[in-house]
Amino acid sequence: MAPAVAASGDRGLKSLVWQKLKTSVFDDCWKEEEWKIILLDDFTTKLLSSCGKMTDLLAEGITVVENVYKNREPVPHMKAIYLITPTVKSVEGLICDFASKSSSKYKAAYVYFTDFCDDKLFNRMKSSCSKAIRRCKEININFLPYESQVFTLDVPNAFYHCYSPSPEKTNDAVLEQMAEQIVTLCATLEENPGVRYKSKPLDNASKLAQLVEKKLENFYKIDERSQIKGKTHSQLLIIDRGFDPVSTVLHELTFQAMAYDLLPIENDTYKYKTDGASGKEREAILEEEDDLWVKIRHKHIANVLEEIPKLMKEVSSKRKATEGKLSLSNLAQLMKKMPYFRKQITKQVVHLNIAEDCMSKFKSNIEKLCKVEQDLALGTDADGQKVKDSMRVLLPVLLNKNHDNYDKIRAILLYIFSTNGTTQENLDKLIQNVQIENDSDMIKNWKYLGVPIVTTSASQQRRPSRKDRSSEETFELSRWCPVIKDIMEDAIENKLDSKEWPYCSQCPAPWNGTGAVSARHKPKANYLEDRKSGSKLIVVVIGGITYSEMRCAYEVSQAFKSCEVVIGSTHIVTPRRLLDDIKALTVTKSKDMVYFKDE
Repeated sequence: MAPAVAASGDRGLKSLVWQKLKTSVFDDCWKEEEWKIILLDDFTTKLLSSCGKMTDLLAEGITVVENVYKNREPVPHMKAIYLITPTVKSVEGLICDFASKSSSKYKAAYVYFTDFCDDKLFNRMKSSCSKAIRRCKEININFLPYESQVFTLDVPNAFYHCYSPSPEKTNDAVLEQMAEQIVTLCATLEENPGVRYKSKPLDNASKLAQLVEKKLENFYKIDERSQIKGKTHSQLLIIDRGFDPVSTVLHELTFQAMAYDLLPIENDTYKYKTDGASGKEREAILEEEDDLWVKIRHKHIANVLEEIPKLMKEVSSKRKATEGKLSLSNLAQLMKKMPYFRKQITKQVVHLNIAEDCMSKFKSNIEKLCKVEQDLALGTDADGQKVKDSMRVLLPVLLNKNHDNYDKIRAILLYIFSTNGTTQENLDKLIQNVQIENDSDMIKNWKYLGVPIVTTSASQQRRPSRKDRSSEETFELSRWCPVIKDIMEDAIENKLDSKEWPYCSQCPAPWNGTGAVSARHKPKANYLEDRKSGSKLIVVVIGGITYSEMRCAYEVSQAFKSCEVVIGSTHIVTPRRLLDDIKALTVTKSKDMVYFKDE
């Protein structure tokens, strides 16, 4: 039986990860008509949930899913698969299950680590329960496929470790862990990319890029199964979060970004009521299994509101056509198709609810904000006229009592970003007048991301140059384009400045920034096409990516059909979540609050 992810069409990274799990784990210990139990830890539970369903596991002979940390009833006649991270906590869970031969919880253990298991941990396991272990392998999947072209490393606390000014914190361990995770992503994609990084203003990207390059080299040297020996025609770009502060705080009006910003969507779950406030509360998961969600998530809210009612009419007319004359055969056909129609209409109702929820927030408060935000972000108004006085544009937002503190802080930040910093006196006045003293670190702490907040001289006020997109058709309140889209396009077109984007290694000629080739090899006239054919551009942002940046990966892939863009980060952020993280940078964290996968 094919997995659900594959059944509904190719889901990119999700399908790749499921296929690798199937081959490396389930096929590896497959035995006809033998049922097994699978033990998971917190990370592998998320991993398996991200790319498969319980029906997929049943098809692979898995009858029970358990948590390796929890106390469980023994099932001594069954074999157990341990799909776990190579951490002390997870390995201790395995050891406890086979503490003695008489009290073993399972008949045997098949152990699969997500990543490299160090010698100390391996020897501890070996000395405690080696007789029970039939298999022990490292499968190299230490990331989560969030969407077909989006991944996360699932280390949100990396933000604090990489950007906090706290003298107690160190980012070496977290960067080391991230590098190992990125290598498992490259291994899953079967790529050995040329590694580049954004050179300024911080050194996190440089450090991480050097670590990734070194670990990639070691991985492909040791991995005997891999056919990859040299660099492939793909690129990996590593960037610090401060490269584009604007896109993190701007109100986006494309469907997915807008919904996650304005609505209380937790763990991709949207709660709604079908029959008004008194109706029963329902839940819907926003996932790629839902083809309608995939179709509309990157569209502007105005287009979504037009499209869903049309689709509802279409399904309704199809159902009427199916009914036709009432004969037994027609009735039988209708009964078969009813679940399909019901499912389609339910999906459409869910997305219509989301769209209407977004619009009610938009109409009440956000619409006025959007015009101000766009003018500040771009430095020009909708007619292309230059904004001469940014403070005059900002003031109506600050004086409006209907805007909450988060929205006012977002507007103030856009004002500061637009002038590449402001004076200390001006900043103090803004904070005092808007009465946001308790949340002022949401503004001030951006300096730790290398973003200018306080400047001493007006002469430093300059706006970074951007690609001219004035000819592109867009909505008046959605004129801003995330910086990452410029970077993706320039990378594919070989236009990135090699001083600003240095390489960590000798790279294949097609990606080396000039297209130069060795004198011994005759250059191909169509090197650009040769390079792009089947190549990938992998973008990693340290400290969170936004939904609008995720959208850019799909848009650029669509425009440059022969080069697929895959984007990922430590975690995914909404404006509100990022501002909370920024504020927390100057809060001293106790050790038990800090999460590492190696604990």
